[in-house]
Amino acid sequence: MQRYFVPENNWQSNSVSIDGEDAHHIIRVMRMQIGDEIICNTPQGQSATCKISMIQEKEVVAEIIGWLDKSSELPVFVTIAQGLPKGDKMDLVLQKGTELGAKAFIPFQAERSVVKWDSRKVEKKLSRYAKIVKEASEQSHRNYLPEIKSVMNLQALIMESKRYDVKIIAYEEEAKTDTFRSFASIVKSLSKDSKVLVCIGPEGGLSMEEVNKLKEYDFIPVRLGPRILRTETAALYVLSSISYHLEELEGLSCQQ
Repeated sequence: MQRYFVPENNWQSNSVSIDGEDAHHIIRVMRMQIGDEIICNTPQGQSATCKISMIQEKEVVAEIIGWLDKSSELPVFVTIAQGLPKGDKMDLVLQKGTELGAKAFIPFQAERSVVKWDSRKVEKKLSRYAKIVKEASEQSHRNYLPEIKSVMNLQALIMESKRYDVKIIAYEEEAKTDTFRSFASIVKSLSKDSKVLVCIGPEGGLSMEEVNKLKEYDFIPVRLGPRILRTETAALYVLSSISYHLEELEGLSCQQ
């Protein structure tokens, strides 16, 4: 069933109004009719099954049939601080990271980031990123839209990190040693509702100065497996590992 995230002001006690691109999608792309059912999400993460009761040129109204209890959210709050990569790699991180359960993303201007954000284009970039995240959230039946924060430098990222329980640096040099801190041990130590911040460098990785500075503020450098991952792969590895351990393995244990 098609899912849409609807702003707070569009909700009434028994109905929901859908406009803009979502209304266009329902009317022109999906070619839905009165009586068809959709799922609508509130900004607070609630989901409702709704039946379309009115279709106008630029607006769709649907009656609320019932509220859904099921949540597809990761049991931990994971934020990905992604060192700005080249090309459209950030699009991939946002899309797939959303599908895998990230709660927030921080574009991070790392020392070795080739890309430098033009302040005049920030609003346009964030608007495009928000659309990518929204579409990925609808496709993967998320309850919440992940937040995309404004681009941060190292100092701003450190200040932001004070809100988190666990802070990880994906540091490729750890994969070359025999004394690395086990990422698996960190995942196993996570409890539900933990807040986790994962810092990932751009194509050239994080500099030693950046790593040392982050370690001063309790970031833990870890390797993500024995192979060196591309920057756009690292976040997906982290999220998949957390999902497997906290959702699939725990679910299997409950069945036994």
